Amino acid sequence: SLSVDPERSRRVNFKDINTSAPLGVDPERSRRVKELRIFPRNGCFYAEFVYLLPSVTADVDLSRVLGIDPGLDNWMTCVSNVETSFIVDGRKLKSLNQLYNKRVATIKLGKAQGFWDEELASLTERRNRQVRDAVNKAARVVINHCLQHRIGTVVFGWNQRNKDGIELGKKTNQEFVQIPSARLKNRIEQLCEQYGIRFIETEESYTSKASFLDNDPLPVFGSGPEGWKASGKRVKRGMYRTKNGEFINADANGAANILRKVEIQLGLDLAKVCRAFLTAPSRVFLWNSKKTKRRDAALARPVVSS
Repeated sequence: SLSVDPERSRRVNFKDINTSAPLGVDPERSRRVKELRIFPRNGCFYAEFVYLLPSVTADVDLSRVLGIDPGLDNWMTCVSNVETSFIVDGRKLKSLNQLYNKRVATIKLGKAQGFWDEELASLTERRNRQVRDAVNKAARVVINHCLQHRIGTVVFGWNQRNKDGIELGKKTNQEFVQIPSARLKNRIEQLCEQYGIRFIETEESYTSKASFLDNDPLPVFGSGPEGWKASGKRVKRGMYRTKNGEFINADANGAANILRKVEIQLGLDLAKVCRAFLTAPSRVFLWNSKKTKRRDAALARPVVSS
Protein backbone atom coordinates (compact mmCIF):
# COMPACT_ATOMS: atom_id res chain seq x y z
CA SER A 1 0.00 0.00 0.00
CA LEU A 2 1.05 3.61 -0.61
CA SER A 3 0.61 6.36 1.95
CA VAL A 4 -0.09 9.75 0.34
CA ASP A 5 0.33 13.11 2.03
CA PRO A 6 -3.20 14.62 2.48
CA GLU A 7 -1.92 17.96 1.18
CA ARG A 8 -0.88 16.31 -2.08
CA SER A 9 -3.79 13.90 -2.43
CA ARG A 10 -5.56 16.21 -4.88
CA ARG A 11 -2.59 16.08 -7.27
CA VAL A 12 -1.56 12.42 -6.77
CA ASN A 13 -4.61 10.33 -7.52
CA PHE A 14 -4.30 7.34 -9.84
CA LYS A 15 -5.22 3.69 -9.67
CA ASP A 16 -3.35 2.12 -12.59
CA ILE A 17 0.05 2.61 -14.14
CA ASN A 18 0.55 1.46 -17.73
CA THR A 19 4.09 0.98 -19.03
CA SER A 20 5.68 -1.06 -21.79
CA ALA A 21 8.03 -3.93 -20.97
CA PRO A 22 11.73 -3.04 -21.30
CA LEU A 23 14.26 -4.97 -23.35
CA GLY A 24 15.05 -8.31 -21.75
CA VAL A 25 11.61 -8.84 -20.25
CA ASP A 26 9.34 -11.10 -22.31
CA PRO A 27 5.76 -9.68 -22.31
CA GLU A 28 4.39 -13.19 -22.91
CA ARG A 29 5.94 -14.26 -19.61
CA SER A 30 5.05 -11.21 -17.58
CA ARG A 31 4.17 -13.40 -14.62
CA ARG A 32 7.92 -13.59 -13.97
CA VAL A 33 7.95 -9.89 -13.04
CA LYS A 34 7.69 -9.83 -9.26
CA GLU A 35 7.97 -6.14 -8.52
CA LEU A 36 7.91 -2.74 -10.21
CA ARG A 37 9.70 0.10 -8.45
CA ILE A 38 9.12 3.73 -9.48
CA PHE A 39 11.34 6.37 -7.92
CA PRO A 40 12.65 9.88 -8.69
CA ARG A 41 16.31 10.37 -9.49
CA ASN A 42 18.14 13.43 -10.82
CA GLY A 43 15.00 15.17 -12.07
CA CYS A 44 13.40 12.12 -13.71
CA PHE A 45 11.25 9.14 -12.75
CA TYR A 46 12.70 5.67 -13.26
CA ALA A 47 11.02 2.27 -13.30
CA GLU A 48 12.87 -0.83 -12.09
CA PHE A 49 11.49 -4.25 -13.06
CA VAL A 50 12.33 -7.03 -10.62
CA TYR A 51 11.91 -10.46 -12.19
CA LEU A 52 13.13 -14.00 -11.76
CA LEU A 53 15.94 -15.40 -13.89
CA PRO A 54 16.19 -19.13 -14.60
CA SER A 55 19.11 -20.86 -12.92
CA VAL A 56 21.78 -22.23 -15.24
CA THR A 57 23.59 -25.51 -14.70
CA ALA A 58 27.09 -24.74 -15.93
CA ASP A 59 29.78 -27.34 -16.62
CA VAL A 60 32.30 -26.28 -13.96
CA ASP A 61 34.70 -27.98 -11.58
CA LEU A 62 34.88 -26.79 -7.96
CA SER A 63 38.59 -27.69 -7.79
CA ARG A 64 39.28 -25.08 -10.47
CA VAL A 65 39.57 -21.72 -8.74
CA LEU A 66 40.03 -18.05 -9.63
CA GLY A 67 41.50 -15.56 -7.15
CA ILE A 68 40.57 -11.86 -7.47
CA ASP A 69 42.55 -8.97 -6.02
CA PRO A 70 40.63 -5.63 -6.33
CA GLY A 71 42.53 -2.42 -6.86
CA LEU A 72 42.47 0.97 -8.57
CA ASP A 73 44.36 1.20 -11.89
CA ASN A 74 44.14 -2.58 -12.02
CA TRP A 75 40.50 -2.84 -10.99
CA MET A 76 40.67 -6.62 -10.72
CA THR A 77 43.74 -8.81 -10.99
CA CYS A 78 42.72 -12.44 -11.49
CA VAL A 79 44.88 -15.57 -11.19
CA SER A 80 43.65 -19.15 -11.50
CA ASN A 81 45.07 -22.61 -10.87
CA VAL A 82 44.40 -23.60 -14.49
CA GLU A 83 47.27 -21.58 -15.95
CA THR A 84 45.43 -18.30 -16.69
CA SER A 85 45.80 -14.74 -15.43
CA PHE A 86 44.39 -11.39 -16.52
CA ILE A 87 43.81 -7.82 -15.35
CA VAL A 88 40.60 -5.83 -15.77
CA ASP A 89 41.76 -2.28 -16.47
CA GLY A 90 40.34 0.44 -14.20
CA ARG A 91 42.11 3.54 -15.50
CA LYS A 92 39.27 4.56 -17.81
CA LEU A 93 36.76 4.38 -14.94
CA LYS A 94 39.11 6.40 -12.75
CA SER A 95 39.43 9.10 -15.41
CA LEU A 96 35.63 9.26 -15.76
CA ASN A 97 35.34 9.94 -12.03
CA GLN A 98 38.08 12.56 -12.19
CA LEU A 99 36.33 14.40 -15.04
CA TYR A 100 33.00 14.24 -13.19
CA ASN A 101 34.52 15.69 -10.00
CA LYS A 102 36.25 18.45 -11.98
CA ARG A 103 33.09 19.52 -13.79
CA VAL A 104 31.00 19.42 -10.60
CA ALA A 105 33.57 21.56 -8.78
CA THR A 106 33.57 24.08 -11.65
CA ILE A 107 29.77 24.40 -11.69
CA LYS A 108 29.53 24.72 -7.89
CA LEU A 109 32.30 27.33 -7.68
CA GLY A 110 30.94 30.39 -5.87
CA LYS A 111 27.51 28.83 -5.34
CA ALA A 112 25.71 28.36 -2.02
CA GLN A 113 26.08 25.21 0.06
CA GLY A 114 23.88 22.44 -1.32
CA PHE A 115 23.50 24.05 -4.76
CA TRP A 116 22.00 21.72 -7.37
CA ASP A 117 20.60 22.28 -10.85
CA GLU A 118 19.63 20.41 -14.03
CA GLU A 119 23.18 20.41 -15.39
CA LEU A 120 24.53 18.74 -12.25
CA ALA A 121 21.66 16.24 -12.34
CA SER A 122 22.46 15.38 -15.97
CA LEU A 123 26.19 14.98 -15.24
CA THR A 124 25.47 12.77 -12.23
CA GLU A 125 23.03 10.58 -14.13
CA ARG A 126 25.51 10.10 -16.98
CA ARG A 127 28.31 9.23 -14.57
CA ASN A 128 26.10 6.77 -12.65
CA ARG A 129 25.15 5.00 -15.88
CA GLN A 130 28.79 4.70 -16.90
CA VAL A 131 29.68 3.23 -13.52
CA ARG A 132 26.81 0.74 -13.71
CA ASP A 133 27.91 -0.25 -17.21
CA ALA A 134 31.48 -0.78 -15.99
CA VAL A 135 30.35 -2.96 -13.08
CA ASN A 136 28.21 -5.18 -15.32
CA LYS A 137 30.89 -5.53 -17.98
CA ALA A 138 33.67 -6.31 -15.51
CA ALA A 139 31.55 -8.93 -13.73
CA ARG A 140 30.64 -10.52 -17.07
CA VAL A 141 34.35 -10.74 -18.01
CA VAL A 142 35.00 -12.77 -14.84
CA ILE A 143 32.01 -15.08 -15.30
CA ASN A 144 32.73 -15.71 -18.99
CA HIS A 145 36.31 -16.60 -18.10
CA CYS A 146 35.09 -19.05 -15.48
CA LEU A 147 32.65 -20.68 -17.90
CA GLN A 148 35.26 -20.92 -20.64
CA HIS A 149 37.80 -22.66 -18.37
CA ARG A 150 35.27 -24.62 -16.27
CA ILE A 151 36.27 -22.73 -13.11
CA GLY A 152 33.79 -23.58 -10.34
CA THR A 153 35.14 -21.46 -7.45
CA VAL A 154 35.77 -17.71 -7.24
CA VAL A 155 37.72 -16.30 -4.28
CA PHE A 156 37.39 -12.52 -3.83
CA GLY A 157 39.85 -10.75 -1.52
CA TRP A 158 38.01 -8.18 0.60
CA ASN A 159 38.58 -6.37 3.86
CA GLN A 160 35.35 -5.24 5.53
CA ARG A 161 34.97 -1.45 5.85
CA ASN A 162 38.23 -1.03 3.94
CA LYS A 163 37.29 2.50 2.83
CA ASP A 164 36.48 3.87 6.30
CA GLY A 165 39.09 6.33 7.47
CA ILE A 166 41.47 5.41 4.66
CA GLU A 167 44.52 7.67 4.36
CA LEU A 168 46.12 7.41 0.93
CA GLY A 169 46.45 11.13 0.29
CA LYS A 170 43.72 13.54 -0.82
CA LYS A 171 43.88 12.63 -4.54
CA THR A 172 44.15 8.85 -4.14
CA ASN A 173 41.51 8.87 -1.40
CA GLN A 174 39.00 10.44 -3.78
CA GLU A 175 39.83 7.98 -6.58
CA PHE A 176 39.74 4.88 -4.38
CA VAL A 177 36.56 5.71 -2.47
CA GLN A 178 34.60 6.48 -5.66
CA ILE A 179 35.54 3.20 -7.40
CA PRO A 180 32.52 0.88 -6.84
CA SER A 181 34.45 -2.28 -5.93
CA ALA A 182 31.79 -3.35 -3.41
CA ARG A 183 29.10 -3.18 -6.10
CA LEU A 184 31.36 -5.15 -8.42
CA LYS A 185 31.89 -7.83 -5.76
CA ASN A 186 28.14 -8.12 -5.18
CA ARG A 187 27.45 -8.35 -8.92
CA ILE A 188 29.99 -11.14 -9.35
CA GLU A 189 28.42 -12.97 -6.41
CA GLN A 190 24.96 -12.67 -8.03
CA LEU A 191 26.21 -14.09 -11.34
CA CYS A 192 28.06 -16.90 -9.56
CA GLU A 193 24.82 -17.89 -7.84
CA GLN A 194 22.98 -17.86 -11.17
CA TYR A 195 25.53 -20.12 -12.88
CA GLY A 196 26.17 -22.46 -9.97
CA ILE A 197 29.71 -21.19 -9.26
CA ARG A 198 30.89 -21.16 -5.65
CA PHE A 199 31.73 -17.65 -4.41
CA ILE A 200 34.10 -17.21 -1.46
CA GLU A 201 34.96 -13.89 0.19
CA THR A 202 38.16 -13.80 2.26
CA GLU A 203 40.16 -11.16 4.06
CA GLU A 204 43.32 -10.10 2.21
CA SER A 205 45.72 -8.96 4.91
CA TYR A 206 49.44 -9.32 4.06
CA THR A 207 48.66 -10.65 0.56
CA SER A 208 50.41 -7.69 -1.11
CA LYS A 209 53.53 -7.89 1.07
CA ALA A 210 54.07 -11.67 1.25
CA SER A 211 55.84 -13.55 -1.54
CA PHE A 212 53.73 -16.28 -3.14
CA LEU A 213 56.66 -18.02 -4.81
CA ASP A 214 58.58 -18.10 -1.49
CA ASN A 215 55.54 -19.48 0.37
CA ASP A 216 55.59 -16.74 3.02
CA PRO A 217 53.13 -17.23 5.92
CA LEU A 218 49.88 -15.24 5.64
CA PRO A 219 48.58 -14.31 9.10
CA VAL A 220 45.32 -12.49 9.74
CA PHE A 221 45.71 -8.76 10.32
CA GLY A 222 46.47 -8.03 13.95
CA SER A 223 47.46 -11.59 14.81
CA GLY A 224 50.72 -11.89 12.89
CA PRO A 225 53.81 -13.28 14.64
CA GLU A 226 56.16 -10.74 16.17
CA GLY A 227 58.96 -9.81 13.82
CA TRP A 228 57.15 -11.13 10.72
CA LYS A 229 58.90 -10.03 7.55
CA ALA A 230 58.21 -10.85 3.91
CA SER A 231 60.83 -12.63 1.83
CA GLY A 232 60.37 -10.26 -1.11
CA LYS A 233 59.16 -6.72 -1.62
CA ARG A 234 57.55 -4.38 -4.11
CA VAL A 235 60.48 -2.55 -5.69
CA LYS A 236 58.42 -0.14 -7.81
CA ARG A 237 54.90 0.35 -9.14
CA GLY A 238 53.49 -2.94 -10.38
CA MET A 239 56.66 -4.96 -9.82
CA TYR A 240 57.43 -7.42 -7.02
CA ARG A 241 60.87 -8.96 -6.41
CA THR A 242 61.02 -12.39 -4.75
CA LYS A 243 63.70 -13.70 -2.44
CA ASN A 244 65.64 -15.17 -5.37
CA GLY A 245 65.55 -11.89 -7.29
CA GLU A 246 62.81 -12.93 -9.71
CA PHE A 247 60.39 -10.22 -10.84
CA ILE A 248 56.63 -10.80 -11.06
CA ASN A 249 53.54 -8.62 -11.29
CA ALA A 250 52.80 -7.22 -7.83
CA ASP A 251 49.00 -7.47 -8.12
CA ALA A 252 49.20 -10.99 -9.57
CA ASN A 253 51.29 -11.93 -6.53
CA GLY A 254 48.50 -10.55 -4.33
CA ALA A 255 45.79 -12.48 -6.20
CA ALA A 256 47.78 -15.71 -5.88
CA ASN A 257 48.20 -15.11 -2.13
CA ILE A 258 44.42 -14.64 -1.85
CA LEU A 259 44.09 -18.21 -3.13
CA ARG A 260 46.58 -19.33 -0.47
CA LYS A 261 44.34 -17.79 2.20
CA VAL A 262 41.73 -20.50 1.53
CA GLU A 263 43.98 -23.23 0.11
CA ILE A 264 43.73 -25.61 3.07
CA GLN A 265 40.11 -24.75 3.88
CA LEU A 266 38.93 -25.60 0.34
CA GLY A 267 41.52 -28.29 -0.42
CA LEU A 268 42.91 -26.45 -3.44
CA ASP A 269 45.79 -27.55 -5.64
CA LEU A 270 47.90 -24.50 -6.53
CA ALA A 271 50.80 -26.36 -8.13
CA LYS A 272 50.12 -24.79 -11.55
CA VAL A 273 50.20 -21.23 -10.19
CA CYS A 274 53.78 -20.46 -11.18
CA ARG A 275 56.01 -17.56 -12.18
CA ALA A 276 55.07 -17.88 -15.86
CA PHE A 277 51.49 -16.73 -15.15
CA LEU A 278 52.40 -14.18 -12.48
CA THR A 279 54.80 -12.17 -14.62
CA ALA A 280 52.71 -10.65 -17.42
CA PRO A 281 48.93 -11.11 -17.08
CA SER A 282 46.87 -10.09 -20.11
CA ARG A 283 44.95 -6.82 -19.80
CA VAL A 284 41.21 -6.53 -20.49
CA PHE A 285 39.75 -3.12 -21.39
CA LEU A 286 36.06 -2.54 -20.68
CA TRP A 287 35.71 0.17 -23.32
CA ASN A 288 37.52 0.49 -26.64
CA SER A 289 38.07 4.00 -27.90
CA LYS A 290 37.34 5.06 -31.48
CA LYS A 291 41.08 5.43 -32.03
CA THR A 292 41.66 1.82 -31.01
CA LYS A 293 38.85 0.59 -33.25
CA ARG A 294 40.23 2.52 -36.24
CA ARG A 295 43.70 1.13 -35.60
CA ASP A 296 42.39 -2.44 -35.39
CA ALA A 297 40.39 -1.95 -38.58
CA ALA A 298 43.48 -0.61 -40.36
CA LEU A 299 45.56 -3.59 -39.26
CA ALA A 300 42.86 -5.99 -40.46
CA ARG A 301 42.59 -4.32 -43.89
CA PRO A 302 44.34 -6.37 -46.61
CA VAL A 303 47.35 -4.78 -48.28
CA VAL A 304 46.93 -4.33 -52.05
CA SER A 305 50.19 -4.30 -53.99
CA SER A 306 50.48 -2.21 -57.11
